[in-house]
Amino acid sequence: MAPQRNTGAGAEAELPEYAGHYRLESCLGSGGMGVVHLASSTSGLRLAVKVVHAEFAGDPEFRGRFRQEVAAARRVSGAFTAPVVDADPEAERPWMATLFIPGPTLAEQVKQNGAMSPPQLRRLMAGLAEALRDIHRVGVVHRDLKPSNVLLADDGPKVIDFGISRPKDSELRTETGKLIGTPPFMAPEQFRRPREVGPAADIFALGSVMVHAATGRGPFDSDSPYVVAYQVVHDEPDLAGVPGNLAPLVLRCLAKEPEDRPTPDELMRELRSVAASYDTQAFIPAQRTGDSAKPEVSEVPGPGADPAGPRTKGRRHKWTALAAGALVLTAGGAFASAQLLDGGDPAPQGSSPRSAPAGFSGWHTRTASKSGGMPQCSYGAKKLLCAQPGQITALDPVDGTVRWRHAVTEQGVSVKAPVVSGGLVHVLSDGDKRLEALDPSSGRTRWTRDVSAYGGLRHVGETVLLTGADGTVTGMDGASGDTKWRHRIPGQPVPYFTSFDGDPLAYAVSAVGNGSRTRVSAVDPATGDLRWEARLNGALTPIGTSDGAVVFTVSDAFYGDAKALLRYDPRSRASRRVVLPARLEQAQGSVRGGLVLLTGAGGSLTAVDMDARRPRWRLETAVVRGSAPVADDRHVYFTAGDGRLVAADIRTGKLVGQTAPRLGAKSGGITGKLPVPVMANGHIFAASPDGTVFALDAGDPSDW
Repeated sequence: MAPQRNTGAGAEAELPEYAGHYRLESCLGSGGMGVVHLASSTSGLRLAVKVVHAEFAGDPEFRGRFRQEVAAARRVSGAFTAPVVDADPEAERPWMATLFIPGPTLAEQVKQNGAMSPPQLRRLMAGLAEALRDIHRVGVVHRDLKPSNVLLADDGPKVIDFGISRPKDSELRTETGKLIGTPPFMAPEQFRRPREVGPAADIFALGSVMVHAATGRGPFDSDSPYVVAYQVVHDEPDLAGVPGNLAPLVLRCLAKEPEDRPTPDELMRELRSVAASYDTQAFIPAQRTGDSAKPEVSEVPGPGADPAGPRTKGRRHKWTALAAGALVLTAGGAFASAQLLDGGDPAPQGSSPRSAPAGFSGWHTRTASKSGGMPQCSYGAKKLLCAQPGQITALDPVDGTVRWRHAVTEQGVSVKAPVVSGGLVHVLSDGDKRLEALDPSSGRTRWTRDVSAYGGLRHVGETVLLTGADGTVTGMDGASGDTKWRHRIPGQPVPYFTSFDGDPLAYAVSAVGNGSRTRVSAVDPATGDLRWEARLNGALTPIGTSDGAVVFTVSDAFYGDAKALLRYDPRSRASRRVVLPARLEQAQGSVRGGLVLLTGAGGSLTAVDMDARRPRWRLETAVVRGSAPVADDRHVYFTAGDGRLVAADIRTGKLVGQTAPRLGAKSGGITGKLPVPVMANGHIFAASPDGTVFALDAGDPSDW
């Protein structure tokens, strides 16, 4: 067979005849990042093989993303997706082979046959809910669920295309990043907070897909992607034509706020009440042809972009790294091997954690919040303080005994860990509109303050910094709730502060000019005085301090991915920059002496030695997202989305221990916000989606 030629976008001279030992027979689809071929295995199994274009095969960053796509696609069971049969991300032309699913896409079915009947719609919605439950429970968020990514097979719908990448040929760029997807099927948070997209975004997309299946159009319709983006964020969906018994459930899926949408399990329970049994009629499959397999993708600007401009729309097959919902370990708990990037020098100097009491075997406590949710915990006043929707719980760190509980008003608030300031336990309630100060011994309220007028709130030592909409900052005493000072911060129009344990200062950053430089202001929280200011090159985010120096991630101006680290010493005004071995999406970091530890949405755990100016090691976890890391002199710890606590050796980057998952019946299989582990007195404390808080000896994770 002569080599095939790519007739799609980004054509290249010739396409290969084989991928591995699979003979490529015909082209199913072609796009800007690669080509999908129909192929057969030696035994005759029909496969769909994705082969990356040569121009991207030579890009180390793209190869890394493709490896992550393969690993994530393998995590899903295959009952509701196209199972991965084989792959070689390290080949000269990386490729991945999945089982070929005969049948039309939902987009093709609706285009050719019109709207689906109510029984078909119920079956479709149930099948997609089951698929999302399967996908989310392994820590994956699809982020591009739409009619062209749903195959209608004999045994029900299959969700495909987990690896849609961000193309590099778009001119629709903003300072906050480029959003890729189909606007009518994107959730509001994908436009407003693209770096905080969780599993609820897939539920919104499911609602939009159902409207399309029932009516042939989306719930938000316009020829302009900019107008659709506005409608998704601000307008109510158009459900005309959706069957009356399904419309209320579809409307819940299309709620503007993620927390107001049902989970996949809730959807399936609701659908059982809609109909006692589902229609057993199978979708009528049809052989896919080359052109019909190409999904349609529109590119729209990020928040704050000018709503006028050209519309980029084409039939390009996009490939990308998987979006993240939460970090979940690979089946069996195995990580990929760690890659040492130097000789494995000793870990940075620092004080060792106090050893745990002899014979400490750990404990676990179910905090029993009525609303459920993953506890967010902190250590203070000799207690472990944990927040869940509607409840604050104080636990004895020695044995996990509940010392007191305090009810708080919940209004769909994103729960934040309590903070001890001024000798009192500070908690937010009533939709983050009220700050309560509690007695650490009893949990009784000492005072409250209305903070609804402030857009930013940060605890720094004994002071609470409140940022008003006009940029004025108020310093409040943590003990009494009284105002200590109130004024603007020079050079910071509307400062939102960051602070770090053991550092007495608060830091505010703002972009300078076109975003290529960052103004950094260090403020004394007790007085509001400006201690120092610097203008540094790059889009910077502070992640920690060490010996008076501040460490920042340096982000890509368009995508927001971390590409380097910068350490700035205000005493000498010297900067030190270290390029990361691979860019990290949704990078989270911590600083331990001269070592910087980073997790990213792509599944990497990276250690960078700022003193030696080089990466130390990098662990490819083959997963998508974890909590921010914390570390002592021996280990790095982070929380996984299924409730596991994971530990790696800080010197070598090798996995040394992990706990069993604790998902719980009400967890939906994944949580959108992962709590950071807490270290105190030689113990490590963590929380899980089933509401359990647990403690372990930090000294020997191999015994977990």
